[in-house]
Amino acid sequence: MTQGRNEPVSGERRMLSRRSVLATMGALPVLTAATSVLGATEAAAATATINPSAQRQTIKGFGGMTHAAWAGDLTAAQRETAFGTGEGRLGFSILRIPVGESQADFGRDLATAKRAAELGVTVFASPWNPPASMIETFTRGSQTNAKRLRYDQYAAYAQHLNSFSTYMKNNGVNLYAISVQNEPDYAHDWTWWTPTEMVKFLRENAGSINTRVMAPESFQYLKNMSDPILNDSTALANTDIIGAHLYGTSYSNFPYPLFKQKGAGKELWMTEVYYPNSTDSADTWPQALDVGEHMHRAMVEAEFQAYVWWYIRRSYGPMREDGQLSKRGAIMAQFARFVRPGYVRIDATANPATNVYVSAYRNGDTVVIVAINKNTSAVSQQFTVANAASAGVSSWVTDGSRNVAPQAATTMSNGSLTVTLPARSMTTFVTSLSGGQSPSPSPIVSPVVSPTQSPSASPSGGTGTGPRVSYTMNTWGNGFTAAISITNTGNSTINGWTLAFTLPSGQAITSGWNATYSPSSGQVSARNVDYNGTLAPGATVDIGFQATHTGNTAKPTAFTLNGVPCTVV
Repeated sequence: MTQGRNEPVSGERRMLSRRSVLATMGALPVLTAATSVLGATEAAAATATINPSAQRQTIKGFGGMTHAAWAGDLTAAQRETAFGTGEGRLGFSILRIPVGESQADFGRDLATAKRAAELGVTVFASPWNPPASMIETFTRGSQTNAKRLRYDQYAAYAQHLNSFSTYMKNNGVNLYAISVQNEPDYAHDWTWWTPTEMVKFLRENAGSINTRVMAPESFQYLKNMSDPILNDSTALANTDIIGAHLYGTSYSNFPYPLFKQKGAGKELWMTEVYYPNSTDSADTWPQALDVGEHMHRAMVEAEFQAYVWWYIRRSYGPMREDGQLSKRGAIMAQFARFVRPGYVRIDATANPATNVYVSAYRNGDTVVIVAINKNTSAVSQQFTVANAASAGVSSWVTDGSRNVAPQAATTMSNGSLTVTLPARSMTTFVTSLSGGQSPSPSPIVSPVVSPTQSPSASPSGGTGTGPRVSYTMNTWGNGFTAAISITNTGNSTINGWTLAFTLPSGQAITSGWNATYSPSSGQVSARNVDYNGTLAPGATVDIGFQATHTGNTAKPTAFTLNGVPCTVV
């Protein structure tokens, strides 16, 4: 994507050109009122069957981009809105930033990147141009001043990418990955790369890059850019993430059979898009529901592990210029706040009725179901979760008048749940496979509390025969998430609790939910928050955290609840 001249605040440069190109391709949707599929009364959809045992891709997260030079940086408050997971927050877990063309530009996006990293967000970077000294011009069709990286500068360019990665690391941001080039196949205003040039660089130079390598970030997920990488064993060995943009990409081109055949051990990310356009307000409703369907298909049909928007703050983006969530942002938050890094997509009936879309995700015993109803009438939808017990269900809805609004808790009975999906709405459900109380009202990320802060009220209550704890990890690279279930197996209610355990060496908590954690490493205490301090006999509470590691992914070996040793299952 490019900078802009035709918007009041540095909008998208050459955006008319891009829209014209895509319109010519027949790729852009036409803005019309939603088609009425159902009548005025509530209709019933086929049962949506969810199979937690049929696991698909591991989710890396959802996010967007900041580009301070083109759109201005996020403010401190906007960073909290973008990356926090509480009410009124986007819940983004991925941040994309540009690679500066010179070292003088390296720090432009550091403030936002640093705060994101502090909150446990995955940060990666994409370059638009190499340093000017490495570029030559050539004639490409009618473009007489097209730019490309000089062949004798490939090694120097790899070191330029290393220099940026090292700069960020020295300033508190460990980049998860760095891309070779943003949109090398749509580069009227930046640097072109042919598929042959991309493979050459990956074969000969990418191995020297000091972080994960992403390529090719084709602007329209054109497979002629990525097929050669997958078909070259050396280039593929030096590539960690196949990145793609989805501008005008038809749904029929979302699946990628060659990646499924040859991409074992590699990641597949969608790293830039706005949808359905950049001309309408992000609060246009029900058009914003199109974003939900697009995300659903990106997860289910394309099987992307990440979904990354263009500018985070923009009139057509997830955050309005005033720093508040837009309708498109609320739709994104229905995924991002609840489907966290490390969750795994599981099989679900994807389209139980016309204009109804369902996907499901699992982390340990926690199951998240995301349902979209684009019809003009409500739909009665039954979900069946294989091998699930009876359990509480929390839910959040976005429709014409509500934004990720928490709903009254309900119950899944023996793995079956029947709900009403409001007309033109998106609903996220959170439940447990093993049963127990309804999950918390919101998976709020609690700051890691320092030892000098005042703790919550002292725990009290009986533990009877002793509590039970399960601890499930999902690891990647130098990070992991931990899902913890605490069950009161005693015969009296616990009023206030503290779970104590020791994190293995090299592990450190960066953020958590449903508990307050202190300190961030070593002997950790997880204290209840205000809404989950009461544990009745037989009740279960689910908590968790995200953390980093230095290679040691062992689990804690022992837990105590209010000083009483726990049974670990």
